[in-house]
Amino acid sequence: MSDSQPITVIVTDNVSPKSRLAATLLCFFLGFLGIHRFYAGKIGTGIIWLLTGGLLGIGVLVDFIIILVGSFRDKQGRVISNW
Repeated sequence: MSDSQPITVIVTDNVSPKSRLAATLLCFFLGFLGIHRFYAGKIGTGIIWLLTGGLLGIGVLVDFIIILVGSFRDKQGRVISNW
């Protein structure tokens, strides 16, 4: 008789399957409509961007920089880093 204990495997994959290139292009060309936020699954803030013109352009600029740096996250909090 063996005293083996069950093995617990914890997977913490914090990388989104979304494309960073797609998010960058969507933000650059359609950022004032919030399309990049809809793409990331952030529907609520996407609607805010849509109604306010990307927070008068300031929010679009901030999002664009965050996407380029590689810190933009999807709805589940996973980093969109794969080009």
